[in-house]
Amino acid sequence: MREILGMRRRLRFRRTGRTEQLDTALACAAEWQWPVLPGVGLKKAGSRGDRGRGCACPDPECVVPGAHPFDPGLLAATTDPRMVRWWWTNRPDAPVVLATGGRAPCAVSLPAVAGARALSVLDGWGMRLGPVVATPTRFALLVAPYGMEQLGELLYAKDSVPSSLRFHGEGGYLVLPPSVGGTGQVRWERAPLAGSSRPWLPDVEAVVDALVDASAGAPGGGSRLAY
Repeated sequence: MREILGMRRRLRFRRTGRTEQLDTALACAAEWQWPVLPGVGLKKAGSRGDRGRGCACPDPECVVPGAHPFDPGLLAATTDPRMVRWWWTNRPDAPVVLATGGRAPCAVSLPAVAGARALSVLDGWGMRLGPVVATPTRFALLVAPYGMEQLGELLYAKDSVPSSLRFHGEGGYLVLPPSVGGTGQVRWERAPLAGSSRPWLPDVEAVVDALVDASAGAPGGGSRLAY
């Protein structure tokens, strides 16, 4: 059955020249002016028993298999639709990597259990949220661009911050749906509104309190780092 589905997908790409990854990358680059580039991806299944879940990069102990830039590197991220088409025409299943910061969104990510809890709290506050990316292990809330000085002031005001909370700012990256990484399928927990000229993003100040509190109380939330 997997072979049949894979064949159908390859045939669809040959007929249309488009995949979901290419559609997402073009929307980011051409419509929203978010710089993207293809991620390294996972190894192709080869010998018997190899499920192809390892990273295609040279590091045998890669901690984010498939879900990071490699060749090209992060500095190659672009909003040029011609470059985007060339990349994904040659690698149609490559993960879509967003280069965060600058004029592009930043993000705050946390364990999936804590992420679900935080969304519930923010919904209860009537908070307007932007897109939210989810993997089987983590949620990432896209927020308006922030600087390290701004982030530092926010975190300094906290008694402590869980080490499981990660900040994707200037010089960082985030893998977008419908990519696949070592932890599984990347999906939209809250998708961008269809037809929007550019997704709306909340300020990081608006969500950081709920994210810190949810991460601190969730199983596997990590140790607490004093600031």
